[in-house]
Amino acid sequence: MIAWLGATFGWIAMGAATAPVPREFVHPALLYADDDSYLAATVGFVRTGLQRREPTLVAVPTPKLALLKRELGGLADRITLLDMAVSGRNPNRIIPWMLRAFVDEHTGRRVRVIGESIWPGRSAAEVALGILHEALINSAFAGRAATILCAYDIQGLDAAILGYAARTHPVIDQDGVRRRSTAYTAPDHVVGMLNQPLPDPTGPSADLIFDVSGLRGVRLLVVEHARRAGLREAGIADLQVAVNEIATNTLVHGGGPGSLRVSQEPDRVLCDIRGPGEITDWLAGRVRPTDHSTSGRGILVANRLCDLVQTYSGPTGTVTRLHMLLN
Repeated sequence: MIAWLGATFGWIAMGAATAPVPREFVHPALLYADDDSYLAATVGFVRTGLQRREPTLVAVPTPKLALLKRELGGLADRITLLDMAVSGRNPNRIIPWMLRAFVDEHTGRRVRVIGESIWPGRSAAEVALGILHEALINSAFAGRAATILCAYDIQGLDAAILGYAARTHPVIDQDGVRRRSTAYTAPDHVVGMLNQPLPDPTGPSADLIFDVSGLRGVRLLVVEHARRAGLREAGIADLQVAVNEIATNTLVHGGGPGSLRVSQEPDRVLCDIRGPGEITDWLAGRVRPTDHSTSGRGILVANRLCDLVQTYSGPTGTVTRLHMLLN
């Protein structure tokens, strides 16, 4: 079980002496029914971290963030607080720019995190990406000295989502009791379950087939239709960069040619980029590549700039759908 694997130790300086830092990764799902059960688990989790001098991050939606701040009082000033509805609006951003950034900031120290990436009111697309994110956490942080407690509202979320919580977390915390998750599933298998064809857009669309000489046309099509849809200028610029990155990836890594479909939904602009090639590393775009890496930056840029990024990949090729909200 991942929560208890990892016998190696790192070291952290403590004054003139050194002490071992267990490099095991612990990833429980916290199932809570109401504010009282939520606070009983999360406040104790934070207090324990402060007692152990472990850097602590809390990234939860605004209502829970306000609840925790009131309960913690002055202790809230000693931890890092983020609104998950803002920082994690695109769930693909959470690992690289929230979790890994926090862990890397405190290299050599054990850290703890409370996260809530899925909550009532999230769209179906966001929930699916949130589940994928929770599965990939287990790969991204294997062997890292961290505890990431992921909260789930069992009253507000449906049974299917809670079933996935059991698949993506090696252990379950509920009502003060920690138990092993007998449903825990290897991350690659969860990815396979979620890797499904994307539904066709329903709004008006425009299509373009491109090769290396056609990237300028790709950028122009995005600008034309995004502006017509009413997307703000800053969003148009971001979407143009993101589409260009994915289109370039399609040509360089997939062998091209590719196709672009720009479509308008009531609240967003969608850009679908299709091309040959199959994704084999689903952490691409969720971890920052090394300085010498020649790949992995395009999807990372798209995740940073877009409100949502969906991907379907199989033997016949890959489609990446970029979402940019109109408001």
